[in-house]
Amino acid sequence: MDRKEEYFPDGTPIDGWFYENRIPSLEELGKPYVLTDYGILDDGRIHTEEIQQLIDTAYENGGGVIVVPRGTYRTGSLFFRQGVHLYVEESGVLKGSDDISDYALRLTRIEGETCRYFAALINADEVDGFTMCGRGTIDGNGLRSWKAFWLRRDWNPSCTNKDEQRPRLVYISHSRNVRIAGLHLINAHFWTTHIYKCDHVKYLGCSICSPASPVKAPSTDAIDIDACTDVLVKDCYLEVNDDSVVLKGGKGPWADQMKENGSNERILVEDCTYGFCHGCLTCGSESVHNRNILMRRIKVKEGHNLLWLKMRPDTPQHYEYITVEDVEGKIDNFLNINPWTQFFDRKGRTDLPISRADHIVMRNCSCECGTYFNVQREDAQYRLSDFTFENLRIRAEKDGFDREAAENISLKNVQVECKDA
Repeated sequence: MDRKEEYFPDGTPIDGWFYENRIPSLEELGKPYVLTDYGILDDGRIHTEEIQQLIDTAYENGGGVIVVPRGTYRTGSLFFRQGVHLYVEESGVLKGSDDISDYALRLTRIEGETCRYFAALINADEVDGFTMCGRGTIDGNGLRSWKAFWLRRDWNPSCTNKDEQRPRLVYISHSRNVRIAGLHLINAHFWTTHIYKCDHVKYLGCSICSPASPVKAPSTDAIDIDACTDVLVKDCYLEVNDDSVVLKGGKGPWADQMKENGSNERILVEDCTYGFCHGCLTCGSESVHNRNILMRRIKVKEGHNLLWLKMRPDTPQHYEYITVEDVEGKIDNFLNINPWTQFFDRKGRTDLPISRADHIVMRNCSCECGTYFNVQREDAQYRLSDFTFENLRIRAEKDGFDREAAENISLKNVQVECKDA
């Protein structure tokens, strides 16, 4: 059957790759290396060295798949290699250590910078075709670090995310043709999944969750997309105590000139359901350029922001050709665009270029909101233009709409029922 051609916001056709969403079976991933067959048991001990040795053995034998069977198997940071995949069976749990000393220190990418920091629980670098899938769970076991973070923040309110040393759950870098499918990714210490300088990455049918109560899981972003191209997030459930799908790429007054940074392009988020989160689709706070971003057919149970553009005073930024469509649900801010001033540093630069956000489209949405239009005009820092709002049914506590906030705002069939009308 012929498929109707669809397009990214700037008119670029959506490639057929985005429609090929079959999840591979275990048998397709190569020779299985089942943990229990190699003496790695559900015994409460940390098995980092044994599991890493099994990954290395599979690599040396031409590839295969590490299989986590029924039970709970504990580990620190693991490093997957070319041709070696990960499969977690239903009722199987790969559980991270809650001791930071079980995570290796490496040169890595974190919060828009390349620096020495802790490896994630699952790591893969320079791999082609890496798959991690199954119906089981990867559990970060982050409660201990969440409590420590909030205690540290109470003692020092200006402490940063990295001051309380804690690992991410998944970090994949400089890789392509990556699939993360069917898994439950829960209780991350820090960011849940982070992809950097990757292309052609698919998240399919995953559940990504970290709690907002009774202990808040700080900065547990569900999906951090950092200088990547061609990414699909489809049929996922996202509920974390921070942003859900976040576009990153670098920060700082010369961020747009540094090779380690980059753009995010051709990102498609569709058919997902959001529980609580701070942002459903967020540009920033460490982001220099995002283009051709499409989020569609979304249900939101609750959250702070549907589309959030964080504008850093210390970073040249350009967010363009972003479309959000076919959204239903409840959200605090339908659109949030404001200066983002947390931990910013101009480093003495006085000629910082004006940032921009343009060709933003929000259409075919029916939402209950706290505020419909939470947009601050800040001409000295950024300029907004070419915004389109079409076929919107909004019930809001506050309207907030300001036609002067952006140049060339187009409204078509927009209905806002508002208590402060």
